[in-house]
Amino acid sequence: MSEGILTARHDAVLEVTIDRPKANAINLAASRRLNEVFSAFRDDPTLRVAIVTGAGERFFSPGWDLKGAAAGEKSDEDWGVGGFGGLNYPRNLDKPLIAAVNGIACGGGFEIVLGTDIIVMEEHARFALPEINVGVLADAGTIKLRRRIPYHVAVEFLMTGRWMDAAEAKHWGLANHVVPKGQGLAKAREIAAQLAAGPPLLFPAIKQLLRHTEALAEHPAFEVHDALDAVQKVIRSEDLKEGATAFAEKRKPRWQGR
Repeated sequence: MSEGILTARHDAVLEVTIDRPKANAINLAASRRLNEVFSAFRDDPTLRVAIVTGAGERFFSPGWDLKGAAAGEKSDEDWGVGGFGGLNYPRNLDKPLIAAVNGIACGGGFEIVLGTDIIVMEEHARFALPEINVGVLADAGTIKLRRRIPYHVAVEFLMTGRWMDAAEAKHWGLANHVVPKGQGLAKAREIAAQLAAGPPLLFPAIKQLLRHTEALAEHPAFEVHDALDAVQKVIRSEDLKEGATAFAEKRKPRWQGR
C-alpha cells in the first residue's frame, strides 16, 4: 500500500509526494513506506536524483500524525531504517535529494527537509520545531540544525519553538532558493534535470567526502579524501577521461558512470 506516499518517475528523477490529507502528517506506516521508497531509490542504478514535496498548497508536512499517537504509536517505535520519514539518518544514501517545500514544514516534516541536500522553498513556507512545547526532544532537528545555521539562531529556534518564514531561512542560508507560491516543484525539477545530466560517480564522492570530513581539520580531511573508495573510483574512471576529451572537442560529455 502507498500509505499516502506517492511516487512518480521522470527518466532518472524520482519524485516523492507526501499526500495525506488534510495536512500531510506522517504516521508509523507512512514513515516506513518513505523508508522503503528512499532505500529503493538508493539501490536503483537508473535513478540519479530524488525530489520530495507535499501535496496541496498549504503543507509540506507537520511531521508526526498525532492521530497515530493517540491510537498508541510511541516516539520510540521502529520508524524504518533511516528513522522518521526516511531521512533522519539514511544508510549510504549518496545520491542528491531535493526538497520542494510548498508550505508549512514543522516538527518531523522540517527534519525531513533538513535531511535533503538542496532546499527550494516557496515564499509562503514556514518552519518550526514545536516539540519543546509538549516536552519532546526534536532529536534530528537538534543534531542537524546547528550544522546548517549559526549556533545562537539554532538554539533559540529549538528552545522556543518559534516560527521561521522562508525569507529568514534564506537569510541564514537554510534555503538555496525561495520562489513564488506554486513554483517550488518546477524549480526543483529544473535543478534535478541539471544534476541528472551530470557525472554519476561524482555525487557519491561529494556526499561521502562531505560526510566523512565534516568535523575534521583540513589536513586530516585530505587523508580521508585519499582513502575513500568513491573518490578513487572518480580518479580511475573512464568518465574522467571523457570529461577532458569532451572539453577538448568542445562537446558535451557522454557520461557512462564508470
